[in-house]
Amino acid sequence: MEHRSTTSLIALRRILRATELNARALSRATGLTTAQLIVLEIVAAAGRISPKEISGKVGVGQATATSLVDKLVARGLVARTRSERDKRVVLVSPTAAGHTLLEAAPDPLQKTFASQFEALPDWQQAMIVATLEQVGAMLNAGSLDAAPLLDVGAVDRQSAYESNESNVKGR
Repeated sequence: MEHRSTTSLIALRRILRATELNARALSRATGLTTAQLIVLEIVAAAGRISPKEISGKVGVGQATATSLVDKLVARGLVARTRSERDKRVVLVSPTAAGHTLLEAAPDPLQKTFASQFEALPDWQQAMIVATLEQVGAMLNAGSLDAAPLLDVGAVDRQSAYESNESNVKGR
């Protein structure tokens, strides 16, 4: 039995490591975190979208979505404008720089996972979901708030690029 638990822990570690390596590669290639890239993709697909709609699509709170949008605005990848219909409503739209970055960006790991997962038969998808939920419960993670992003760390953390920019400006 010890062999199976060791094998399971190795498999979990490989998943965590793949997630970490993908997040680093994504950050090196784009200067964005996985969550920031996902938000940029959502904004680009919608054309114009409210932060509330973004939060629903990403699976994070509105404050977190606003923080992610703030970071994209600071990089010049999205812009905020007021709705013509209701001036109280703020809409987010991609800039030309945002579109250019998306064209060059590698796919985030969850896109690869989602396409392969959705190709599986329903019974196998259900089995995987049940097993992952059970593993989460075994790790006392059942009550943790988590967005559907394969990423490590806080969803609205700074990217390595942003941290480096902060250090350069502080000199």
